[in-house]
Amino acid sequence: MSVIQEKNKNKWTRDGRSWSFRVYYKDIRGIRRQHQSIMYKTKKEAIEAEREWLNKENVHVQKKNLTFKDLYNLFYDFQKTRVKETTFMTYIDRVPYLQPLDQVRLTDFSLKHYEYWRKWINEKPIKSSTKNDIQKFLKAILNFGTKVHKYNFDDVYQNMTSFTDPNEEPREMDFYTYEEFLQFIKNVPDLKYRCLFKTLFYCGLRNGEMRGLKWSRIDWNDKQLKVLTQIPTKYSSRHFKETTLKTNGSKRTIPIADDLYRDLEKYHKELKELYKEDFTDDWYVFGDYLPIVADNPHAYQINICNHIGLKIIRLHDFRHSCASFLINNGADILTVAKFLGHSKIEETLETYAHLYRGKLSDIVNLTNKISKDTENSLESPNKEPIISTPTDDTTETINNIEEPPKCEIRPDEKLQYDNQTILNALHTLITNAINVNQQENMITKNS
Repeated sequence: MSVIQEKNKNKWTRDGRSWSFRVYYKDIRGIRRQHQSIMYKTKKEAIEAEREWLNKENVHVQKKNLTFKDLYNLFYDFQKTRVKETTFMTYIDRVPYLQPLDQVRLTDFSLKHYEYWRKWINEKPIKSSTKNDIQKFLKAILNFGTKVHKYNFDDVYQNMTSFTDPNEEPREMDFYTYEEFLQFIKNVPDLKYRCLFKTLFYCGLRNGEMRGLKWSRIDWNDKQLKVLTQIPTKYSSRHFKETTLKTNGSKRTIPIADDLYRDLEKYHKELKELYKEDFTDDWYVFGDYLPIVADNPHAYQINICNHIGLKIIRLHDFRHSCASFLINNGADILTVAKFLGHSKIEETLETYAHLYRGKLSDIVNLTNKISKDTENSLESPNKEPIISTPTDDTTETINNIEEPPKCEIRPDEKLQYDNQTILNALHTLITNAINVNQQENMITKNS
């Protein structure tokens, strides 16, 4: 398989077509044949035509001619209709990191090629976590080659270890405390952006989820909003796509804190009065009939922070701020996972375990205190235990006490909290936390 450009310009077509592809294959009888394509204007067109021809003819390309670049092109074709568009774009973005392996024939691919690539990628100024993500992608391509094209890469698999750098400082999670958030939000004059940042902080939405939120997904009666789709930040506000959420667990209903609810209600009313019949609830909350430009919120935030001298955090860090706010106000790990739309609790634990360490210390201190109090209450120095012998009257009284009714739960009955109960509890937790913090600030201010 190869895409080539005709060097003799006299053989180019009148409209400048000079690229073609050539494929060696075996037909149904096992006879080796060659296919030479027509001319194409660009190399990209020739590569795409080559893929289409292979898929259409369903030919068996000779193994000895297949390069690593051919393999990941076949992998792309295989995955194109099987993964989300955003995932597929991530695949494309990782192509440059596979470049040293492009021309290696798969029949020759060995541990020495992998070690050469590993050394090359290790010299790149990127984080170890990014290197491991790229290696995970490489492994996915090799797995595809093994399962679909029957190549044997066992020698390489056994030596694919994670990238680590002992000198690399781990990136600490950045977030706003509630006091820092109050300092920030009271300096946001624009009602739309005030609603936006409160939604990120109180509801923990991802950036794409925030862009995809529509007015029709706000339940004014129950004070809830529904997260159903997203608009990834890679899309502009004019050429955009609503896509499914990151995971199935990301689809969720979130309670709206009263503080946020009042601003959203006011903003919704202003838009209706301003745009009259042009306004519909199908508009995006933080845009209009088009979503908000992806970079605008962070640019606005930077201006505010620079003006008041507050640290600048990423837009995604408002989501971490939400998690910190929930945890510090008593939310358990299951509640936080549900609130943030994590499909697995392990993801929540891995991300926010350090925020729970303080809570664990509180539990240990409480346990120690209870143990100490119990020991003190059991100590009875210089006193003999009092043992009373039951009389006939007390024996009769004891015998006459009715046995309490047994509480039985049938196997088909399960103790569960329905979603509405959880949402109500979350709404109460957030509202109470806000009120307590406001009261503490007032006391501090007055004192």
